[in-house]
Amino acid sequence: MDFRSQAAAIEDELVALRRELHRYPEVGLDLPGTQAAVIAALDGLPLEITLGKAATSVTAVLRGGGPGPVVLLRGDMDALPVVEENDADYISQLVGTMHACGHDLHTAGLVGAAKLLAAHRDELHGDVVFMFQPGEESGDGAGHMIAEGVLDAAGRRADAAYGLHVMSDRLPRGVFTTKPGPMMAAISALTVKVVGAGGHGSRPHTALDPIPAAAEIVTALQTLVTRRFSVFDPVVLTVGTFHAGTRHNIIPDSAVFEASVRTFSEEALARVEHESVRLAEGIAAAHGLTAEVRFVREDPATVNDPAEAAFVAETVRDLFGAERYVEMTDPVTGSEDFSRVLEQVPGSYLFLGATVKDDFREAASNHSPRAAFDDAVLADGAALLAELAFRRLARG
Repeated sequence: MDFRSQAAAIEDELVALRRELHRYPEVGLDLPGTQAAVIAALDGLPLEITLGKAATSVTAVLRGGGPGPVVLLRGDMDALPVVEENDADYISQLVGTMHACGHDLHTAGLVGAAKLLAAHRDELHGDVVFMFQPGEESGDGAGHMIAEGVLDAAGRRADAAYGLHVMSDRLPRGVFTTKPGPMMAAISALTVKVVGAGGHGSRPHTALDPIPAAAEIVTALQTLVTRRFSVFDPVVLTVGTFHAGTRHNIIPDSAVFEASVRTFSEEALARVEHESVRLAEGIAAAHGLTAEVRFVREDPATVNDPAEAAFVAETVRDLFGAERYVEMTDPVTGSEDFSRVLEQVPGSYLFLGATVKDDFREAASNHSPRAAFDDAVLADGAALLAELAFRRLARG
């Protein structure tokens, strides 16, 4: 089976789809234009298609020619609220919205994998589920699709799951990477509202100023993660917003800040959840104030099954050569809701370098308004997804 050459034959078609998606990006769970484009691209293929109810997802099932396992392949479809600053002829036509994380490539690549595998339907020993997911960046799209049955879309639970993410700056163009075990961090949100009593800025002793206490909590949280947690099971806590007051001479009633919290183990997550709340409440109380603290777990850590990660690495080397694969040495602190799939189905996530620069270290990162992805990697990404599904089904 030569999926590489077959993918190259449909490369122009996949690039055209990717660029159309890039021109008209959509954010969140409601992606009607993107959903329509996917349905149109899959038209004519022998697929059982189901549309989402809670979100504009597309689930497509390809029935193989014989009995066997079920493999799930996933591509996320949503964009980001970013103003694009690139100069390609297919830049976003919707100001303030951009495919800054490469999900347009993921969508087109998954369409490509569906076309490649559909052409060999009779040779498949099992079924393939194609998971076109909205709401990865926000909205828990994976959770919605799981709740609506994507993992059991073939009539039984998927036996293996694979997903691919392009990177604009982390890797040389065309190079794949993954690792066994934890690959990406869990993400949680910490919100702290310090409540005091407002007053005149010239008479702070007659008020209960929440700003110094809130600022103290911000700095104490950084001490917490460096002094209470092992560097070998790290916690990354970043305060991204801080809001208080309306004018320089007015002490406000309250100050609010929000932080993201990244962890790799359940032990560290449970501990930072408890300790951060206790710290904020304690510092506020020490100043005669109160703290209203909310800690929300969002996406769990992305944990690859060791055997499936080894299978992915082996497949990449066989298909593209050893020089196209590097083993990840460390997990990344970014987060990904494909983790919800991997909580329930053994599988592996992997990265593919799609930089437009000769030196990837000079490229803008994913989520940047200048993030750019070379769609020359599209055919190889589609070929790999198809190859993974084909081999995994053949393995039984």
